[in-house]
Amino acid sequence: MKFIRQFFAILRVNLSGVTQRTGSVLTIIIGVTCAVGVLVSMLAMGTGARQQEMGNVRADRVVLSTTGTRFGQGNVSRDEAAVILGLPGVRKDTNGEPIVVFESMVFIEGRRRMMGNRIYFPLAGVTPTVTQYRPEIHFTGGRMFQRGLHELIASNPCARQFTGFEIGARRPIHGSDWTVVGQFDQGQAQQCVVYADVDSIMSAFSRNTYTSVSVMLQSPAQYAAFRDAVMANPTLHLDVQHESEAVEEGFKQLNAILNFVSLFVGTIMAIGATLGAVNSLYAIVDSRRRELATLRALGFGSGAIVASILCESILLAFPGALLGSGLAWAFFNGLSASPFGYSFQLAVTPSLAALGIVWALGMGLLGGLLPALRAARVPVTTALRAT
Repeated sequence: MKFIRQFFAILRVNLSGVTQRTGSVLTIIIGVTCAVGVLVSMLAMGTGARQQEMGNVRADRVVLSTTGTRFGQGNVSRDEAAVILGLPGVRKDTNGEPIVVFESMVFIEGRRRMMGNRIYFPLAGVTPTVTQYRPEIHFTGGRMFQRGLHELIASNPCARQFTGFEIGARRPIHGSDWTVVGQFDQGQAQQCVVYADVDSIMSAFSRNTYTSVSVMLQSPAQYAAFRDAVMANPTLHLDVQHESEAVEEGFKQLNAILNFVSLFVGTIMAIGATLGAVNSLYAIVDSRRRELATLRALGFGSGAIVASILCESILLAFPGALLGSGLAWAFFNGLSASPFGYSFQLAVTPSLAALGIVWALGMGLLGGLLPALRAARVPVTTALRAT
């Protein structure tokens, strides 16, 4: 009880003098605000990208790829493809055909409209059943590509971000001209997606295997039976994943880069803010040496002094945490970004704001530790003689 009474008594004294130390207090608050704002806004890239990745995911869709390969890099033979069409649990369309999409992915070059710089992004050769597998595809112009022809359909973000994706535009791909015949939206997805007939792509690039296969099931409950059927068939050397698992794996590298950059830059900013808080708190402690010495002389313990200064440092960091999170939400939530050619909207979520607050309180704790220990170690006689 004695420690608690001393702690709150010293804390009240410390906070009552905040208005007399405006410069030092503002240094701490502004530093923490900048560090938290940068951290939260940069982490919002990864959060926004993941929200978009998972926005169109469905539980009744699965992805098959060659065992031991990464997503989109498999080698599914035509013989395996024929077996997949007859597996149990596969949904069929109104004509009784299995809703299965065979895909072969290649990379093509694009030029940004604003800066004109080149960037490479995937062109997916798919079977026409892709519109049934992905009912979120909505054509806003033109038509679907025809089988066997050199025709492309592109998502609207392609037309907005890159040149040469207007309907009727002709693009040279692997020695041949391919015509853009349609444009579409794809639900929440905002990335550039280009589709073409899979047989035409495989013929143009001299391929005879698919990179992946996507299957729509009759219901999510059919997943276990479908997977068991794939595992039990000795002619199939394939892994089965929920669509959500395949999407997360496919974007794992991008998410890792975004999170690393966010934490790296946020840590540098946090170090700067913490050092600023240390210097400011040192100045505050030095300006109150007589006051602290008097408290020590009156019987206040070193532990209460250390705890009160640490608490003061954390309380001064808290407004910066709220301001930083609030500014990140106000200026960056919903903002469009296109790193590495992948477009999405930043998302400042409550969990990111909470992380920013915890980050700020950690900065306040570290920033106040050394000044608090210094205040507790100053001899009473030395402090009383200080001018």
